[in-house]
Amino acid sequence: MNTNTSATVHPISHDPAAGGGLLARQWAAYRDAHGDRRNLLVHALTAPFFLAGSAAVVLTPVVGWIGLAGLALMIAAMALQARSHRREAGPAARFAGPGDFIARIVAEQWVTFPRFVLSGRFARAWRRAG
Repeated sequence: MNTNTSATVHPISHDPAAGGGLLARQWAAYRDAHGDRRNLLVHALTAPFFLAGSAAVVLTPVVGWIGLAGLALMIAAMALQARSHRREAGPAARFAGPGDFIARIVAEQWVTFPRFVLSGRFARAWRRAG
């Protein structure tokens, strides 16, 4: 469990009245929701599987039944990440419904997590967690 009590946890709001779009709100709260080293490791290991799985699902008309394997990869990655998020100091915001769930998951996997890694914030979070 992340025992850093100095960090203020700001759950990701899914309320458009909170200001900014989904990506802006997700990015603003991302650091606070990703501070546990084990959770960071799980994200680093599973995000590529989610990306590959979602690409396979999109390509189902071309690749046939392999698209179903892609869906299984996506579900496994999400399940592992959800489990590892329990180690974080604060809870993630609840999903407002199926559309919110899909939008937030896809945004995190395809945009926010890669941005977190490429910006150097993943490395800083890893060092802080150590």
